[in-house]
Amino acid sequence: MKYHFTKTLLILNYSLLIILSSCSVNKQISKQATGILLKDSSIATGHIGICIYEPATGKYWYEYNSTHYFIPASNTKLFTLYAGMKYLGDSLVGLRYTIASDTLYALPTGDPSFLNPEYSYQPAIDLLNKYHLPTLFSSANWKAEKFGRGWAWNDYNDDYMAERSALPLHANLASIQYKRGFDQPFSLEPYYLNYDRERYFEKNRKEVFIKRNVSENIFNVFYGPINFDTFRIQIPFVTNGISSALSILHSEYRWIFERDTTFNIQNLKFKIIKSIPSDSLFKPMMHRSDNFFAEQTLLMASNEHLGYMNDEKIIDTLLKTDLKDVPQKPKWVDGSGLSRYNLFTPKDFVYILNKMQNEFGLPRMKVILPTGGEGTLSAYFKKDAGFIYAKTGTLSNNCALSGYLITSKGKLLIFSILANNYITGASPIRRAEERFLEYIREKY
Repeated sequence: MKYHFTKTLLILNYSLLIILSSCSVNKQISKQATGILLKDSSIATGHIGICIYEPATGKYWYEYNSTHYFIPASNTKLFTLYAGMKYLGDSLVGLRYTIASDTLYALPTGDPSFLNPEYSYQPAIDLLNKYHLPTLFSSANWKAEKFGRGWAWNDYNDDYMAERSALPLHANLASIQYKRGFDQPFSLEPYYLNYDRERYFEKNRKEVFIKRNVSENIFNVFYGPINFDTFRIQIPFVTNGISSALSILHSEYRWIFERDTTFNIQNLKFKIIKSIPSDSLFKPMMHRSDNFFAEQTLLMASNEHLGYMNDEKIIDTLLKTDLKDVPQKPKWVDGSGLSRYNLFTPKDFVYILNKMQNEFGLPRMKVILPTGGEGTLSAYFKKDAGFIYAKTGTLSNNCALSGYLITSKGKLLIFSILANNYITGASPIRRAEERFLEYIREKY
């Protein structure tokens, strides 16, 4: 009897120590959060949510507005990344095709590596060259729009908002180059599209400015008397579904039919040609926060899981199946986070990061996400390189940071900090987040 009483007392004491220790950690972090983040003069003008979680114990170390909704900006890409890792396999499906009656029928898959100068490996083009047959493309599996819901329409001229499409090529960007001293100083690539263009001289202009017409591939060049050095910029071109892509392909590969063709895809048995390893898409998508790669990743996941490309349908399907236990159901409307319609909670991002490290392994996540001094973290957490792996998110007056933190004692933490509606730039917010997370890493 005495033995059982002593054992029970030891268990109670041990449990009490754990509770007191947890309370102490929460209290210490709360103090630092208040001093470093909540009372920061920049952050105090807006709103902030914080969630810090230890997966080994299943304990939340600290929460502040963790179930409140925020505009997450590019942290949305973490949910898109999950969709891609779940449904795109080790390598992307680059093309579906079949051959019948000496004709090659092709279904595009939304692969953004197709004829993308960033990727030298082009198995789909190699396949088309190998057969050299009359080739018909169909976009029958495209059920989406070129822009996401809530995108700012007047950003159409900026390289971060390329149009989405079933058959992207050159990342759906026109590269415009200026070379001083040439008779024709402005050149456009893909050059074989032969874009129309207009030029305007303005005597007071101190820089070259190039703007495409809203709905057509006419690029207007505004320039002044100053002699500029050579430069190169990229502007999204109008895709017109897959029509622009087919015109480009037809100019180079004459056997490819230059118009979208209708054929019954249900009656054909398609083969698959794989393209690049999936992680070679996911890594730049997360390191440089590539919006186009993210949008195409979500559409490709839809194509592989549902049989057609529709971002709204794949989001709805994911939230009803794989992600049905997300703590607070988000308002998720695009793949990249360009839309201000997106609303997520800090706890949602802790959830998805925990789910990804459980399903796909932390070593893989460490490769895909940037660490201190890399990618979008190139100016931050430099002394913590190898101890933090995180995704940033930035829109004007909104910034986010969610990821993994390995403490000095080897504890793995998952964190999310979302800040909205402040009136400064993002830099002071990021520096405050950096000081806060460095304190946690060094203390624990």
